[in-house]
Amino acid sequence: MTTSPIAKGDAPGVIPWLIGLAVAGALWFAIYGHLTEFADAVIAALGLAHGTAIGEAVHFFFYDTPKVLLLLTGIVFLMGIIQTFFSPERTRALLSGKRVGVGNVLAASLGIVTPFCSCSAVPLFIGFLSAGVPLGVTFSFLISAPMVNEVALVLLFGMFGWKVAALYLGLGLAVAIVAGLVIGRLAMERYLEDWVQGILAGTAPEFAGERLTWVDRFRAGWRHVREIVGKVWPYIIAGIAIGAAIHGYVPEDFMASIMGRDAPWWSLPLAVLIGVPMYTNAAGIIPVVEALIGKGAALGTVLAFMMSVIALSLPEMIILRKVLKVPLIAAFAGVVACGILLVGYVFNLVLG
Repeated sequence: MTTSPIAKGDAPGVIPWLIGLAVAGALWFAIYGHLTEFADAVIAALGLAHGTAIGEAVHFFFYDTPKVLLLLTGIVFLMGIIQTFFSPERTRALLSGKRVGVGNVLAASLGIVTPFCSCSAVPLFIGFLSAGVPLGVTFSFLISAPMVNEVALVLLFGMFGWKVAALYLGLGLAVAIVAGLVIGRLAMERYLEDWVQGILAGTAPEFAGERLTWVDRFRAGWRHVREIVGKVWPYIIAGIAIGAAIHGYVPEDFMASIMGRDAPWWSLPLAVLIGVPMYTNAAGIIPVVEALIGKGAALGTVLAFMMSVIALSLPEMIILRKVLKVPLIAAFAGVVACGILLVGYVFNLVLG
């Protein structure tokens, strides 16, 4: 496939697209920048209040749902355009073989600087897949984006110093990189859903062998949105609705009782299991983490709980189910859970 700049003959068709995209982009940023105000207005209209379980749940749903859908639409559209320049086969060739490890490191590092919760990271994960990025590399991003975040780093630095914060950063990155490498080595691409495999099979077959104009590329991006967002959006709403229903109902006293420094070895795996059905981002779970530590919970156990909430949430699994088949979801959850348990045990051992 060859590329072409915007030619004079393209102008009559491309100008309406550019105007439409400029308007759509302005609306996108305007809406994204006022999601908190929108959610505040919704709970005010319903007569609810912040600080109550139902109020926090409703606010969470009306904030996170449009946020994830906006991210998914924007990222998928851009990836659809990029895909017309680089076929999935070419992208996989650039990031496969000897470069797989480098790709995992880069993807995990990208996850650190993207302030996404697990569900918000899924749109970029889908975009990477559709662009032909190897499966293991995309999982390194999906794991690190929610797990290794600046909020947790700042908290740990302020409470325990730079050594503990650096240990968290290093272990979190190691989990994301190694988990991605393991999943990549398992060669589980066959467990992608059929429609995803269809996208990976090639780029815009109707344009194959032709010189693409920018109108063609914009149309490819829009077709990408229809194909992917059109299939995934019900799962996004269902997943976030479940997470919102649980949000705000965190039994702190009960969890503190099983996370104590003198608790048996099985308390850490139990804390991870308790965290999976919950859903929030790092900023939302930090107050719970602080409360648990203040009640005498072991730091490693609390960190493992936090990681399971933000990296292995049930809503994330529901959304991923539209993209991945059950064996691949199970492999992802199992590898990440093992990494989280390792982090928890190391912290409890180091900090006593």
